[in-house]
Amino acid sequence: MTAQVSQKVLAPAGSREPRWLELLAYALPALPLALLTLPFYVIVPSYYTNAGVPIATVGAVLLIIRLFDAFSDPIAGYLSDRTRSRFGRRKIWFAAGVPITALAAYMVFQPPEPATANYLLLWSFMLSLGWTIALVPYYAWGAEMSPSYEGRNRITAVREGLAFVGTLAAIILQYILGDAQRTLTFFGQFLAIALPLLAVLTLTAVPEPVDRSVRRVKFAEGFGFMRNNRPFTRLVMAFLINGLANGFPATLFIMFVSDRLGLPDKSGLFLVVYFLAGLLGVPFWLQLAKMQSKHRSWCIAMLLACAAFIFAPFLPTGSEAGFLVVCVLTGFAVGADLVLPGSLQADVIDVDTAASGEQRSGLYLAIWGLATKLALAMAVGIAFPLLAFSGYDPGNDMRTETGLKMLALLYAAVPVMLKLIAIALMWEFPLDEARQRELRAAIEQRRQEPYP
Repeated sequence: MTAQVSQKVLAPAGSREPRWLELLAYALPALPLALLTLPFYVIVPSYYTNAGVPIATVGAVLLIIRLFDAFSDPIAGYLSDRTRSRFGRRKIWFAAGVPITALAAYMVFQPPEPATANYLLLWSFMLSLGWTIALVPYYAWGAEMSPSYEGRNRITAVREGLAFVGTLAAIILQYILGDAQRTLTFFGQFLAIALPLLAVLTLTAVPEPVDRSVRRVKFAEGFGFMRNNRPFTRLVMAFLINGLANGFPATLFIMFVSDRLGLPDKSGLFLVVYFLAGLLGVPFWLQLAKMQSKHRSWCIAMLLACAAFIFAPFLPTGSEAGFLVVCVLTGFAVGADLVLPGSLQADVIDVDTAASGEQRSGLYLAIWGLATKLALAMAVGIAFPLLAFSGYDPGNDMRTETGLKMLALLYAAVPVMLKLIAIALMWEFPLDEARQRELRAAIEQRRQEPYP
């Protein structure tokens, strides 16, 4: 009995379920990172636009940054997978990326007067670089912490739950601080301190996960395995499309509430309600995933979001109660968006590990992260020029009726159409719990064979 207990205690991370303290220590950096994500994608575009940078230029800058990500993210994932050091292959990259991220966020959130497109481009580039170096191995680390179908739900739920708490804190602080410049200054200063401190806790308290590789595949060969990983290509396509659907309302939220609904003072309330509903929805979607499956539960959540969003373009000016209902329903649905796809991603990595013999979570999570960034950047890059062309540009005090109609369509109608495509891709997804168990058994069996 004693020997069995000792073996369990000494089992390396990734060959057992993480303990709660380890899980909490791993997930804590998600809180300040959420304080970075919301302002950067929601506040920064409108702030720089109102500071005098043309709306189309802001969209172009953010699109350029995401094109850079198309190269940097896969490289970071590949290097993280191949790194061998006494500090581990995930920890060393995470530790290197955090200081760059904290400094660049501080600079983006505190632009000089007047704000310029070149300044936004420079520090957004540095922020994207640091973000990539830190987050690709961080999420790969999480994907490797649990070997089980359900255990991965727990990891993503705790991490994204803390991200929700950070997002709520960001919204509440924005409401308290009021002025956009004061809000961004506070977030920049907080991130410069909190993110490195929590990263140190993660690095010291959470063990490096087990590398289940039994061979090293060549770069071109590895992309062949990825291309043939049908569950992954299907999942990442659905995630990109759904991410674009979420990116339009995330980018246009403040503009829609202020200029289309005429309720600029209520944006903080709407966001708090939205994210509180999301936080409350996480346990429901986790339970539904146990009863159904991850992919089917995610589809049901997207259907709920469609049912709510379809009414948003038709809300009359001043419809506070109507939009609160939209926020509650779409917020409840987004709890599944943030938890279940990330857990599914860890499962489709098993497909590759079983086929290729190399555990390449870094590269897979890099493509995943790239899809996230690309979706949000595409939303800005598509929406802002269309709005400007239609006669909506707050920076130039232009709000025509046609422009406001385009704003409503981009905010709600377009996301519904995109989500329906994502649902069609995921409804009959071929990877469930039984199949995932078979893959894990094959991976462990292969590790017992002689190294080629």
